[in-house]
Amino acid sequence: MLHHLLIESAAKYPDRTAVIDRAESMSYRDLDRASARLADELAARGAGPGNRIGLYLDKSLHTIVAVWGVLRAGAAYVPLDVASPAKRVARIVENGDLCAILTTSKRWPGLAPELARAPSFVGVAQAGQRPSETGFAFEPWDASPVPADRGARADDDDPSRTAYILYTSGSTGQPKGVVLSHRAARSFVDWAGDTTQLVPSDVVSSHAPLHFDLSVFDLFSTCRAGATVVLVPPELNVFPRNLADWIAQQRITVWYSVPSLLSRLALSGKLERHDWSQLRQIIFAGEVFPVAHLRRLREHIPGARYWNWYGPTETNVCTAYAVDALPPEQTAPVPIGTACANCNLVVLDDAGAICERGEAGELYVSGPSLMTGYQAMPEATAQALVVRGEGNERALWYRTGDLVREDAAGPLHLLGRRDGMIKSRGYRIELGEIESILYQHPGVAEVAAVAVPDEEIGHVIRVAAVGRPGQSLEAGSLRAFCADRLPAYMIPVSIEVRGSLPRGNTGKVDRVRLRQELSRVLETPRGALDARPDAT
Repeated sequence: MLHHLLIESAAKYPDRTAVIDRAESMSYRDLDRASARLADELAARGAGPGNRIGLYLDKSLHTIVAVWGVLRAGAAYVPLDVASPAKRVARIVENGDLCAILTTSKRWPGLAPELARAPSFVGVAQAGQRPSETGFAFEPWDASPVPADRGARADDDDPSRTAYILYTSGSTGQPKGVVLSHRAARSFVDWAGDTTQLVPSDVVSSHAPLHFDLSVFDLFSTCRAGATVVLVPPELNVFPRNLADWIAQQRITVWYSVPSLLSRLALSGKLERHDWSQLRQIIFAGEVFPVAHLRRLREHIPGARYWNWYGPTETNVCTAYAVDALPPEQTAPVPIGTACANCNLVVLDDAGAICERGEAGELYVSGPSLMTGYQAMPEATAQALVVRGEGNERALWYRTGDLVREDAAGPLHLLGRRDGMIKSRGYRIELGEIESILYQHPGVAEVAAVAVPDEEIGHVIRVAAVGRPGQSLEAGSLRAFCADRLPAYMIPVSIEVRGSLPRGNTGKVDRVRLRQELSRVLETPRGALDARPDAT
């Protein structure tokens, strides 16, 4: 179970620093005690196994205490993105059937009016007080208690129990909640800690927001080793030079983030100003790392071990590639590597036959790290998780939707997606969700979203919209409409209102042609890409 990691590390290293947030810190002893007290408070209010508790919190010491406290109560934590529109968060609260929300007095008033059904109780972090001293103040929100059959804190530990739910973009406009069990999380956490050889003296950066799956390594693999996790101040994301200074000052030994941030560090961080001998592991995941930027980063920080990790939220990390060399002539992205020790992989063609080495096919993943399914979406779960094999080889496999090719040496190369999902700034985005939201605008008759490759952040999103007859439609109003309903990383960088969309001879929208046309729109405004509220 995940919470056993904290209990064990607190017993071994009670005085070691567990987490640092700016000028504040908590030892393993304090984190253990604060999270145990929160677990008792949650259990006293009926929260326990079978319950899901939302964390509507900016990343802080209170947030870390909340994660561990929810897990120790036997419930599952559900990170809610404070940078997303309240309407979208409310849809997640409803889909997740959250029994409680832990939040702050600053955040809660903006969300509460959007909820169709309020949770049974709300825990409000005490402003200006250390979480080890005061924790959360609880307020009953309505008269509905937590259902008794899902209530009391259980002493038995069931690794199949849900540990957390991470919401990703969904093609229907409804975010999809990926349900991960303690078994699935521990499978990844243990592998990752062993692979990176984390030890108590390590200082690990925590850059990803909690609703992003990269955070699982930061929190849990670090705790497993009795090491220190340092929360990266979000305002540093847009100032590479200041971020480089911070990494050096904190003496970070293990860094994990999306490549786009590392690209900005390599290009604009003035890395030559610092001694990087303490930085021993640099891990990137979530999107393609431009080789030119990776090569430049390695020139500035040559002593670190570089890893390219790959894996959808539904599987945790399932492949890894150690970047040992980058020949000067190499321009293609580095491979995504080979299967992690806890995963099985197979590449299948359209007919379901196993591809020969060198052939392109869809990647399927099996093993203990797989998700349980999508929260309250049985049809989507059945489409994503399929049974393959006979007898003892019969197993559940996840269809990634990613096209890969195995080269002669064994590593897999990522070729692209089979569907409308893309990656931007490390986030997984369904273009269909953006279109679904825009179709809710009363003036929109047709809309199409396309992804244009971008060397720095993976893709930028551009949209073409057609207005209803007799109605005026303006790009500015559509952007505002998106901003009220989508997280910042999903808002298109350009929206073009036009009389019609290009179509092929079948009558379908010609997205290839549309992408070419929209790519000729004014160059992407870099400020629009950098003015984002979270880590990626």
